[in-house]
Amino acid sequence: MAKAKGEHYVSNPDFLVAMVEWKEKCAEAAEEEMPRPAVTNYIGECFLKIATHLSYRPNFINYTYKDDMISDGIENCLQYASNFNPEKSNNPFAYFTQIIYYAFIRRIQKEKKQTHVKNKIISGSNYQSYDIMPGDSTSYSIDNSFALDNLPMEDVYKPKKIEKKSKKGLENFMDDDIDKVALRGDER
Repeated sequence: MAKAKGEHYVSNPDFLVAMVEWKEKCAEAAEEEMPRPAVTNYIGECFLKIATHLSYRPNFINYTYKDDMISDGIENCLQYASNFNPEKSNNPFAYFTQIIYYAFIRRIQKEKKQTHVKNKIISGSNYQSYDIMPGDSTSYSIDNSFALDNLPMEDVYKPKKIEKKSKKGLENFMDDDIDKVALRGDER
């Protein structure tokens, strides 16, 4: 059965009502000094649906660790669900979509860094021959030429460079003035 026009996989008004009710339960639990209640099944389903559908976007679809991305997104939603404020926004769908989006980005960066580290280890290793069983005279070795041929020419992960802070205001003007005086050979 095809879904009706305008019908979405997460109903934002229903999601908002569920979030408001959950936030009220959280406030009651805080007054009674009880632990924060778990999110409802409906809220959890909404998190799962948002994360799953966001993973279908073209910029996320072809990653082999897509399940890890979805898990990270749901984990972050659960972690920051109490930060949603219905008085500031009546759009929990957008709020949690942003949380999941940035969780996906962080997972991709983490995986790229791990891939880079693995590639560096493989390219820098000198594999030695080993005898597998005592008495086995056959020498076994691992040919890492395939791994070296498939490494990217440039580093996939490049550590961030720390840039020097630019000078602002009078410092910039004063340094330029001192440089000009030094070039002219003037003395003051």
